[in-house]
Amino acid sequence: MAKGIVISVEGPEGAGKTSVVKALLPRLEAYGEVLTTREPGGVPIAEKIREVILNPEHTTMDDKTELLLYVAARRQHLKERILPALEEGQIILVDRFIDSSVAYQGYGRGLAPSDVHWLNRFATDGLVPDLTLYFDIDVREGLSRIARFRGHEVNRLDLESVSLHERVREGYLAILEENPERLVKIDASQPLETVIADAWSVIESTLGERLND
Repeated sequence: MAKGIVISVEGPEGAGKTSVVKALLPRLEAYGEVLTTREPGGVPIAEKIREVILNPEHTTMDDKTELLLYVAARRQHLKERILPALEEGQIILVDRFIDSSVAYQGYGRGLAPSDVHWLNRFATDGLVPDLTLYFDIDVREGLSRIARFRGHEVNRLDLESVSLHERVREGYLAILEENPERLVKIDASQPLETVIADAWSVIESTLGERLND
């Protein structure tokens, strides 16, 4: 593979993205070196920013402050991990990317999507994933999964209202409609093995030729 590939995974809370990423990793490794990473985070500075964003004590955080922190973490992550991996021709599988900011801070928080887009283009030098897998699930079902499997761990997003998470999902669906050439919707309410199979089928059908280069 001569050139790196970026695959981002997106979805509302509880969509099961992390489990799917773990399952896809060995399949992708058959085609070359794979970097799996997450946002916010992925590198020490961005992980520190993640701690600030998700700290449940920070309930007074302003919406614009939240957006700027996410963008700052994304920039550092891009410079330290994603761009070097692209230069080396790696396959990059990233749990959340720009679409998360548009869905959460744009549609969810009510900030202007155009501003969110501009800030992220500035932070990423215009980098766009080659493919985005959007795992869709009913908000209440997703939050119920979080409550069952996360135990007593609570972050600041867990304290938000259901209505915010509903707006986030609506945002994702709007992004999907606006970018059908890049985003593919996968029903995350299905059994995990079916979700994994659907995700792999999309990757093979969309990026198969590039993976085999």
